[in-house]
Amino acid sequence: MSEGFDAGRPPTPGWPGWRNRMGLRLMRLLGRLPLSWLRALGWLTGQLLYLFARRRRQIAKTNWRLCFPEHAPLQVDRAVRLHFVRFAQAWLDRGWLWEGQPTRVKSRLRLQGDLQALAGEAPTVLFAPHFVGMDAGWTALTVHLDRRFCGIYAPQLNADVDRWMTLGRQRFGNPRIVARRQGLKPLVAALRAGLPLYLLPDMDHGARDSVFVPFFGIPTATLTSLSRFARLADARVVPVTSRLTAEGYEVTVHPAWSGFPTRDVEADTARMNRELEDLIRQAPEQYYWVHQRFKTRPPGQDPFYR
Repeated sequence: MSEGFDAGRPPTPGWPGWRNRMGLRLMRLLGRLPLSWLRALGWLTGQLLYLFARRRRQIAKTNWRLCFPEHAPLQVDRAVRLHFVRFAQAWLDRGWLWEGQPTRVKSRLRLQGDLQALAGEAPTVLFAPHFVGMDAGWTALTVHLDRRFCGIYAPQLNADVDRWMTLGRQRFGNPRIVARRQGLKPLVAALRAGLPLYLLPDMDHGARDSVFVPFFGIPTATLTSLSRFARLADARVVPVTSRLTAEGYEVTVHPAWSGFPTRDVEADTARMNRELEDLIRQAPEQYYWVHQRFKTRPPGQDPFYR
């Protein structure tokens, strides 16, 4: 069993546990549907989320307006509605990603790009931004490539969902999963041992371990972990992006960054955000806009979310 997964956590008791298990059984059943049917259901679910998830809708619209101020209100509405559809479709896809037949999973995940960047045993950090297909990206790497990968594990509050998600992410390739609470040491050791680290450092986790650097022109609290891991393990950084398509997902391995990391952590983190902006513009509706990316503000600046 991989590090960080608490197999001893008991199932949720009573009605909440029964409800959880029924929901997971439904996901397994949905995973057997033709992909076109599942995507249609995702479209409908996304429309309903857009209508009824008011708080998340407002967060997504605020983010979009901040990052794309040139867009008119109607453009913002259409973009955010499409984002909710892609979000719902990607969530429902976890049914077949984590429960489907391996041949079906493999056929729906197209791995492309600079695959040579993942050849060999050189320490490698995979910069995997929060696109809606981030779990598909991880699965594509582990199912297509004959190489062990390393990931960071953050326990879910719901024990039944936690178990389902964790086992699903360990389906292929015998990955090493390290609990976030274990800190840097085991992750750096895994990197030095030749296990690429799948890292998602582009969320707002507060001011701790972050610096304020521009993101779409806005000073944004940004984790410095990409630069720190690369320096500690003398690792190269290879971006990996996942795009939801009608046939499944296109998972692209981009060329390794040159001249990264440097001795300047803040400059490295600013570069990460610039590179991320370029990746987002290629499929903007598929980025994770429902997160409060600008929640932490520099001292003295007003909040964006009300």
